[in-house]
Amino acid sequence: MEGFHLSGTVTEPAMQSEPETVCNVAISFDRCKITSVTCSCGNKDIFYCAHVVALSLYRIRKPDQVKLHLPISETLFQMNRDQLQKFVQYLITVHHTEVLPTAQKLADEILSQNSEINQVHGAPDPTAGASIDDENCWHLDEEQVQEQVKLFLSQGGYHGSGKQLNLLFAKVREMLKMRDSNGARMLTLITEQFMADPRLSLWRQQGTAMTDKYRQLWDELDSSNRPHRTVFTRAIEACDLHWQDSHLQHIISSDLYTNYCYHDDTENSLFDSHGWPLWHEHVPTACARVDALRSHGYPREALRLAIAIVNTLRRQQQKQLEMFRAQKKELLHKGVTSITNLEGWVGHPLDPIGTLFSSLMEACRVDDESFHGFSDFTENMGQCKSLEYQHLPAHKFLEEGESYLTLAVEVALIGLGQQRIMPDGLYAQEKVCRNEEQLISKLQEIELDDTLVKIFRKQAVFLLEAGPYSGLGEVIHRESVPMHTFAKYLFTSLLPHDAELAYKTALRAMRLLVLESTAPSGDMSRPHHIASVVPNRYPRWFTLSHIESQQCELASTMLTAAKGDVQRLETVLESIQKNIHSSSHIFKLAQDAFKIATLMDSLPDITLLKVSLELGLQGVLQKTCKDQKTIYYFTSVNKAPKTSGERILSQLLLMPKRKVMRMTLSTLNWRRREMVRWLVTCATEVGVYALDSIMQSWFTLFTPTEATSIVATTVMSNSTIVRLHLDCHQQEKLAGSARTLALQCAMKDPQNCALSALTLCEKDHIAFETAYQIVLDAATTGMSYSQLFTIARYMEHRGYPMRAYKLATLAMTHLNLSYNQDTHPAINDVLWACALSHSLGKNELAAIIPLVVKSVKCATVLSDILRRCTLTTPGMVGLHGRRNSGKLMSLDKAPLRQLLDATIGAYINTTHSRLTHISPRHYSEFIEFLSKARETFLMAHDGHIQFTQFIDNLKQIYKGKKKLMMLVRERFG
Repeated sequence: MEGFHLSGTVTEPAMQSEPETVCNVAISFDRCKITSVTCSCGNKDIFYCAHVVALSLYRIRKPDQVKLHLPISETLFQMNRDQLQKFVQYLITVHHTEVLPTAQKLADEILSQNSEINQVHGAPDPTAGASIDDENCWHLDEEQVQEQVKLFLSQGGYHGSGKQLNLLFAKVREMLKMRDSNGARMLTLITEQFMADPRLSLWRQQGTAMTDKYRQLWDELDSSNRPHRTVFTRAIEACDLHWQDSHLQHIISSDLYTNYCYHDDTENSLFDSHGWPLWHEHVPTACARVDALRSHGYPREALRLAIAIVNTLRRQQQKQLEMFRAQKKELLHKGVTSITNLEGWVGHPLDPIGTLFSSLMEACRVDDESFHGFSDFTENMGQCKSLEYQHLPAHKFLEEGESYLTLAVEVALIGLGQQRIMPDGLYAQEKVCRNEEQLISKLQEIELDDTLVKIFRKQAVFLLEAGPYSGLGEVIHRESVPMHTFAKYLFTSLLPHDAELAYKTALRAMRLLVLESTAPSGDMSRPHHIASVVPNRYPRWFTLSHIESQQCELASTMLTAAKGDVQRLETVLESIQKNIHSSSHIFKLAQDAFKIATLMDSLPDITLLKVSLELGLQGVLQKTCKDQKTIYYFTSVNKAPKTSGERILSQLLLMPKRKVMRMTLSTLNWRRREMVRWLVTCATEVGVYALDSIMQSWFTLFTPTEATSIVATTVMSNSTIVRLHLDCHQQEKLAGSARTLALQCAMKDPQNCALSALTLCEKDHIAFETAYQIVLDAATTGMSYSQLFTIARYMEHRGYPMRAYKLATLAMTHLNLSYNQDTHPAINDVLWACALSHSLGKNELAAIIPLVVKSVKCATVLSDILRRCTLTTPGMVGLHGRRNSGKLMSLDKAPLRQLLDATIGAYINTTHSRLTHISPRHYSEFIEFLSKARETFLMAHDGHIQFTQFIDNLKQIYKGKKKLMMLVRERFG
């Protein structure tokens, strides 16, 4: 080490894939600052490389191991001429490749009388340090700062590309905290690099439109209810701030600044009733001052100002409560509200509440250096370790029993409970949600003691009573930021200590007025102006789905806590039905309640099960509500409710009804089926009364298909009977309801429900006959041949062949098979119907063949039916299984003669149709088709003659198809 210059070599050990490296490091310093560094590693970054850090730490930790030398100029002064010449020559010899050209150039200039070097007395010495008049600052590689910003800009702002830029800004804050003058310089470099980006001028020249991503960011600045703002507006406003105010200077410079003779009688008093200083300024701006003091290394001054601001906020809170109480009766009578805060403090770009909270929390941290440094609250949220906090001795300007910790918690609760309008734009709305969750996450790290619980009680009461100043006031603006997330935290925190207050707070927060058709919509420009209720536009709430999920979480938390308390469960249920508008969320709550009610380690909670059932019923109902007010109505059920649980269940049909109400029960999807199945499961857990009720009111809850295929089928299953421990009388009563449901569904939707109705009514003769008649009535108009064939096959399987035959003939009247549909799925049904008719007897076969001839034009199908009819005698297996010894039917007599003629005619027509557009590659297939046709022709008495004439006609008509006709002659003559 020579003078103010430290040099050395740092050896980096060999790694698996890298050899050992030795780096030459040189460090210059001046007045306790490193002013320049060089390292042969070649790493480029704004931060010192590991080798520079290693050499610096070695010098600090092992000063005895570093040999000290005077500055090189002092050493040279002590040498004589011979020593100087030897020194220079050895230096050139050791480094001749690097320094020889420079040495020769300097020698020439020194020997020249008129050279510039000879005009200056003395020579520079890099090891001697700077003059006392010279500026000194920490080393900053400006070129690397510029390169880092260029790299960020070149990556186009993709995910993760801003990480390095965030590190640069964090470095700026660190420098400012250490009062390093490079902080401002580095910020200037970053800004200049942004402004120098060539794309800016190009976009300006081309008039390039803003992309959607950047437009979202600009939404916050160009909203219609504010004057025009730009990204520089806040920075320009900050330039106008000054610190010369004497009151402000006294606050930040002394813990003893008081005025006990001051009268606290005006809104902007400088001191409160205790004589403690207050600071009245736009809250985000005032908090920005706190952040600036912290950022520039003045933590104690920041703390003093933070305490003054919080005391001011608490005083304003009390004044607002008194003001509202004076106007409360009039305001609640009118049902109107006003907005006092267009700019919310939580989610604000300057993060005022986060700044106050982190400043106060650092003062009560009991880890290490606590107050000598700070960690930025918003940047490190969720990343910092769980710290331990204490009620450290209080600042002078705090109430008895208060501490920095209580003050931090209270200001967080004040900010979170503030009523404020949801900002415009996706980015701003996401920031509101994110900052709220971050602040609550930080609060959750604090263990609540009796002192803090008092703060929670105090603020919860205030928020409930503070009217328009609170997001939990009795009347709020329609577009006020919802309190669901905050209320859930309040609820869980207060529940062990004050359950009544916890429920009152959470229930008040359940509302979501933005989804209501009309809601209080006050004047947003004058803080104390009261406006009437007017319909408002549907606002663009980009985070609405997240907000609704948070509302659902709050409701679920209350349901869980209310288990076993009938009155609380009824209150929570009523709140859910009133405030939650999403059927999927209501259904989720129903599932949550079911899980809570049926926990494995305890007996089922019947009341909570019935809450679950009612929520499930409401979730199944999909509705569209128009502009009429909600009316609640009751529908009577089989018996009067006897218990508190049944009192809830008696409201099964207690649903919002409006002038226009549409049940979207026509669409089936997996989600709806899942909901319906779950609903039946829940009703089963509740009991037979619930199952009977949902079946009697099925038309308001389910589609006919759902009611028969899922609801009634499940109710009639053996597993349900076993689960409910039903006696014979109860089984029959439930089965009767299921059969009634099935018949109603079959009448409403016979196409989809008739078969299910027949199945469900099998054990009751009258019901079964009724279901069968419904099928017959619908067969002529409303049912397809495939549905009729399916039911007919079911009838045969159940032992009703004549009924099956009747349905099969009805199905045949709806069928039409053309000549080329030889793979149609209905072919098997036609063959089955003919086989059934053949088995019943000649009369049945004679009746169905005309229908077959009329409906089927496909020759191969007709020939297959004809062949089967000639193999056995009709009625060979009678109705009771008795064999019929009759003779085979003649092909020369009806009904087979009609079928034979139709089959031959179909072959002739099909042949001509095929020949119209036949290609050579189908010739061999066509010849095989004619072979099958000949087999059918030969079944007739004069079939040989008919087929010969048929072939002759083909050869004459299609003689132009020479190759094909040659193949015909080869096979058939």
